[in-house]
Amino acid sequence: MEADPMRMDVTEIMEALPHRYPFLLIDRIVSCTPGESIVALKNITSNEPFFEGHFPGRPVMPGVLVIESMAQAGGVLSHITMIDVEPKPLFFLAGVDNARFRRTVVPGDQLTIEVRVDKIKRGIWFYECSAKVDGKLAVAANIMCAPGGKR
Repeated sequence: MEADPMRMDVTEIMEALPHRYPFLLIDRIVSCTPGESIVALKNITSNEPFFEGHFPGRPVMPGVLVIESMAQAGGVLSHITMIDVEPKPLFFLAGVDNARFRRTVVPGDQLTIEVRVDKIKRGIWFYECSAKVDGKLAVAANIMCAPGGKR
């Protein structure tokens, strides 16, 4: 029986992405409309390796890792959208525009990552992204991902 591609657990995410611990930054896909949008979750735990140095005594998830989690969600969206393409392209983060950091992300938070396809031009995917905690915007950015080889 084939899993529903609109919802994915971490094992299914690892089939779509090459990332592994400690750099796999999404835990679950809760919804996806291929070619349009995806919603992913990242549970922020106190044992994340980056908290040891960022910052001792006041752990804060680095903003660049929130951006990376958005790019990974976009990668899953691209993978699901291109389900019939073989071999699958491997996408790399190619650009970040208009990044805004509205609040810190700390242990105990759950990031809800929303990625919407703005356009696809010459194989480059342009996404509008947001990461929220408890429904409040933490980070927003426009990102670009470009193919850079085959998986």
